[in-house]
Amino acid sequence: MALQVAIQMDPIESIDIDGDSTFVLALEAQRRGHVLYHYLPQDLSFSHGTVRARVRPLEVRRRAGDHFTLGPAAAADLSTMDVVLMRQDPPFDMAYITATHILEHIHPKTLVVNDPVQVRNAPEKLFVTHFPDLMPPTLIASDIAEIKAFRAEHKDIIVKPLYGNGGAGVFHIAPGDDNLNALLEMFTERSREPVMVQKYLPDVRAGDKRIILVDGRAAGAVNRVPAEGEARSNLHVGGKAVKTALTAREHEICETIGPFLKDRGLIFTGIDVIGDYLTEINVTSPTGLQEIDRFDGVSLEGEIWDAIEARL
Repeated sequence: MALQVAIQMDPIESIDIDGDSTFVLALEAQRRGHVLYHYLPQDLSFSHGTVRARVRPLEVRRRAGDHFTLGPAAAADLSTMDVVLMRQDPPFDMAYITATHILEHIHPKTLVVNDPVQVRNAPEKLFVTHFPDLMPPTLIASDIAEIKAFRAEHKDIIVKPLYGNGGAGVFHIAPGDDNLNALLEMFTERSREPVMVQKYLPDVRAGDKRIILVDGRAAGAVNRVPAEGEARSNLHVGGKAVKTALTAREHEICETIGPFLKDRGLIFTGIDVIGDYLTEINVTSPTGLQEIDRFDGVSLEGEIWDAIEARL
C-alpha cells in the first residue's frame, strides 16, 4: 500500500547525497511506492486544532547535482498523511521543542518518527543520564566550584554544551590547561544553560562508535576515528569512518537500553559509545546509515521502513 509521507527536514538542495541519512530514507520510501512530500520546519503551523505545512511533492534520485525534484508548494493538513519523518538537524532549541509540541497533535493517528513527545523528553546528552551504570563519570552543572571539584577529581575532562550538536563547542581540558575559567565565562555569556562535563576517555583515539538501533534492536555500527590533534570524532570535522563490529560490552549496552527505546516509540536512534561507555543517545536526527550500508552491505533504511510499516 502506498503511504503518504511528509519529510520535515532542512533544505534538500544542500545535502550530501553520499552521506545523508534522510536522503536514503527518502530513496527507500520512493522505491516502495510511497508518495513523498518535503517541507521545512518553518513551514509548520497550527490553527483551529489543525496542524498544517506548506508541502511540496518530492522525487529523489542518486544523481550528483540533480538529486531531487520539488513540485509546487501547497498547504496540507498533516493529519491526512500516513507518516511524518521529523528529520531536521539540531540544535535542540526552542524552535525544535515547539515543533514537537505541534506534531504531538497528529501523532499517533499520523505516525511521527520519532514520537515527538519522546523526542522532546530525550535530549541526547540528558537522556543518557537515565543509564548511570553505562555512562562515564559525568557532571551537569553551572556552578564553577562544582565543575572545578569535578576536574580536581578526574584531572582530564571534556566540557561541552548541553544542547549542542555535531561536536560544536566541545573542548578537551587536559591537566595543566589554564583555559577552564575563560571557557566557562564564554559558555555563561552565551547561554544560561548548564554545561556537561565528563571524564576524558583516552579510548576515543581508537574511535567513537555510532551504533544504529531500529525499534530498539542493534542493526549496525560504524567507528569514527578522530583526526590527529582533534578531540572530536564527528565526520564533518575530519573524523574518519571505519568498518567495525559490536563488542560484547556494546551488545550489553544495546540490550539494556533497547526495550526502553522501543517502548517509547523511538524507532530510529543512534547511540555513541567510546570504549566501554555510552556517551550519547541520538533521537532527533540520527546519522550513519550510508556509511554502515557501504561497509556491511546492508540496507538499514530498509529495516527502518520495515519497522515503520509494522507500526502502521
